Amino acid sequence: MNKDPNTKISSTLASARKEPPYRVKVKDFGILSDGRKVTEYVLNNKVGTRIAIINLGATISQIQVADKNDDFADIVLGFDNPQQYLTDSSYFGAVVGRYGNRIAKGKFTLDEQCYTLNTNNDENHLHGGILGFNKRLWNGKVSDAYNNCVTLTLQSQDGDEGYPGTLDVTVTYTLTENNNLVIEYHATTDKATIINLMQHTYFNLAGHNSGDILKHQLSINAKHYTPVNSELIPTGKFASVVNTAFDFTKAKPIGTDIYQGDQQLVFGLGYDHNWVLNSNAGQLKHAAAKVYDPYSGRTLNVYTDQPGVQFYTGNVLDGSILGKNNTVYKHRNGFCLETQHFPDSPNIPHFPKTHLKPNEIYTSKTIFSFGVQ
Repeated sequence: MNKDPNTKISSTLASARKEPPYRVKVKDFGILSDGRKVTEYVLNNKVGTRIAIINLGATISQIQVADKNDDFADIVLGFDNPQQYLTDSSYFGAVVGRYGNRIAKGKFTLDEQCYTLNTNNDENHLHGGILGFNKRLWNGKVSDAYNNCVTLTLQSQDGDEGYPGTLDVTVTYTLTENNNLVIEYHATTDKATIINLMQHTYFNLAGHNSGDILKHQLSINAKHYTPVNSELIPTGKFASVVNTAFDFTKAKPIGTDIYQGDQQLVFGLGYDHNWVLNSNAGQLKHAAAKVYDPYSGRTLNVYTDQPGVQFYTGNVLDGSILGKNNTVYKHRNGFCLETQHFPDSPNIPHFPKTHLKPNEIYTSKTIFSFGVQ
């Protein structure tokens, strides 16, 4: 009998492409109280960096990176038990949507039709509402194990939390060999809607269990920010950061001005504001923000194609949350850099548009780049 000549070639290729030690690992993360299973996808690269994503909320549950002494630590806040993510109100590590950040009074008008969303932040709509994307079980798939990719998909039905249109969302996480975590978002709709997807990881570059982040040094590539009212809804103005506590054009410790009596800091209980990125920062060419932890030497550079970044300093962490390894997360134990379109954009005409129409494709890309200094 004649053998297929391709058999030997296929065997040779398979042998040459033996599974490397850094291939994506798929594991059980636990079971929710209603019996649903949660899956964890672990990305590993050649330098030992490990990033874990769970399909509950498309959440980054762990980032293990080396410090200046080549010691590894987990630098993101989170939980060991999946049920905690389901009941958590801090959005640890999750992809939030359909609209990340706030929409005033939960109302907006699109194509001359007024829509009312569920409200979950006093009278306002926050991060997708009562059952936002962070509370959903996404469908996960290892899209390219050899290149450390995992893709998660979710369908949000017409009327979900009050939003129009059935929205199909895809989020892909890729870990590169040079320690970049690339996050790519795609979405389509069958009816005009609004969308503003973002990643809500809390970082502490000294380690998730190492205390506050006030000595971390931060710079933001922005000359303006959007001031807010007492409900943290933008006023519509663009304010200069010059000579204010919001000036991070040059790196400074996060704690330098955070306790100033600035009315904006009083409203936010610290930093919880949107910075208007300079034109060169919203094109993935230059970092939108840079963070350096003097203690560990770890660095984080953030690149994005979005026009804004929400800098948040864990202002409502109050010691009531028991996180990974029985860590009590206290005030300012983590910070977020949420790349985004601006809060309440659907209600402020001169803000960048967040509309998505049928036959259009929503795309967005953010890169978290880790290093040491």
